[in-house]
Amino acid sequence: MLKVSCNVTDQIHVLSQCRFLPPSAPLFSSFRRRNAATLCASLTRPPVVAALVSDKGEPCVQSGSGSLADRLRLGTLVEDGLSYKEKFIVRCYEVGINKTATVETIANLLQEVGCNHAQGVGFSTDGFATTPTMRKLHLIWVTARMHIEIYKYPAWGDVVEIETWCQGEGRIGTRRDWILKDYATGQVIGRATSKWVMMNQDTRRLQKVSDDVRDEYLVHCPRDLRLAFPEENNSSLKKIPKLEDPGHYSRLGLMPRRADLDMNQHVNNVTYIGWVLEVSILVPISLEFLKYYTGQE
Repeated sequence: MLKVSCNVTDQIHVLSQCRFLPPSAPLFSSFRRRNAATLCASLTRPPVVAALVSDKGEPCVQSGSGSLADRLRLGTLVEDGLSYKEKFIVRCYEVGINKTATVETIANLLQEVGCNHAQGVGFSTDGFATTPTMRKLHLIWVTARMHIEIYKYPAWGDVVEIETWCQGEGRIGTRRDWILKDYATGQVIGRATSKWVMMNQDTRRLQKVSDDVRDEYLVHCPRDLRLAFPEENNSSLKKIPKLEDPGHYSRLGLMPRRADLDMNQHVNNVTYIGWVLEVSILVPISLEFLKYYTGQE
């Protein structure tokens, strides 16, 4: 009898290997093949879940095969289709000198799970969570403000589960929240919230969210206010006081590189976090984006 002992990370690795194994490839021996097949069967993920809008304008969840990326991704919409969860393994290139994930890694994962959520409900085919109306009018979402708090940094090889959802934020934008958990223990290790505004990609001017756009994305948002940070009146998204000039920490001469630009053709918000961390080490971090750079300024 073949006995296998593994942790959560090992299970995810084994699952991915089982999926890529050609049917004709021998697996150790005929005896071991039967046991390995049993192991893979026990780790099989639930079917891909997609969010659709019913004829009544209400969200519904439907199982299906999805794209290849959907089948390999360790994420899915929750049962009501109004939030999305995904699991990530912390890779060796995502940790710092202390073998724990960096703030930039966390911010990149937040952005990734947000984009995957948007793809799961049919958006973001050629931009960050853009709806059909937005793509038609050359409109994009840009980060106006972000607040991240990490209570425990995941280490190399840890599995992190991130849940995200979005909500309306007045007429000028939308809000996206995240909760991060250690998948092995279920412990909340971080929270984040952000405010996004709509910008015309051609003129680079902010634009109010139209009723058409609101109707397209609000159907996938929770009906009741749901906050990653429990207190409704907390300071997580309040305007940051104007800094004195010069600031206590500063660095001059920064020039955006080509690699700093994202698909919206401006410096990605995660890059700004990296610049900040070059002059200061932070645990909670709040950012307010006053101007976006395209690398040509």
